[in-house]
Amino acid sequence: MPIYTYICKDCGEKFELLIGIGTADEEMKCKKCNSKNIEKTISSFNTVSKSDSSSNQSCPTGTCNLGD
Repeated sequence: MPIYTYICKDCGEKFELLIGIGTADEEMKCKKCNSKNIEKTISSFNTVSKSDSSSNQSCPTGTCNLGD
């Protein structure tokens, strides 16, 4: 089930909702003020590619072979 980020147009609260099959509209309301006047926002996410992860590796002893 995907998690969506919403913002309440009445109080400005930003929150996440887990939306599944059969989620009723009445369940989709602000967690702070219970308003149904909410809007889905664009959520950010983070990805790490293989080249990013290898450049972020560290060796605490200084004797590790990190693929040099």
